[in-house]
Amino acid sequence: MKALIFGLSLVLSAVSLNGQKMNKDKNYERALFASGCYWGTEYYLQKVDGVIETAVGYAGGSVADPSYREVCSGRTGHAETVEVIFDPSKTDYETLCKIFYETHDPTQVNRQGPDIGTQYRSAIFPLNAEQKAIAEKVTQILRDKGYDVATEITMDAIFYREQEEYHHDYYDKKGGTPYCHKYTEKF
Repeated sequence: MKALIFGLSLVLSAVSLNGQKMNKDKNYERALFASGCYWGTEYYLQKVDGVIETAVGYAGGSVADPSYREVCSGRTGHAETVEVIFDPSKTDYETLCKIFYETHDPTQVNRQGPDIGTQYRSAIFPLNAEQKAIAEKVTQILRDKGYDVATEITMDAIFYREQEEYHHDYYDKKGGTPYCHKYTEKF
């Protein structure tokens, strides 16, 4: 039943994401998630009701403003990451963490499906102490359910937006669905 509700939510919220503009009078929040190929991560997170905007890029590494090619080399330390701007009156960070975990396999180390390398690792980059506490709580719920979660939780990561527009909103532009991400109920 939850999968059906989740699917319906995706359809309804996709319209609000595309039709909803940033409102200067609202206080939005920001989140950073990495779960393999950022195309699939973005695909699912941008469809959550209350998500206003997403961007793909890189976080967690040591090279400032890296290119896609540099990150793919595996030598920057960065993970393919999605930045999420959301309206906390419509969704919350815990919900986003749960969707993050339900749309990839957090037990895989330095990979997601056929994509292999540290740039495809599972990571949450909390932006404050509250987000870190929520990420740790949600992660512990999965561990208590028997999942051997490999997801790293790392504070103070800097997000670098991918400059090639080709990579943003990939599945909306190209059609289709993610090849290495799928929804699996875990909570």
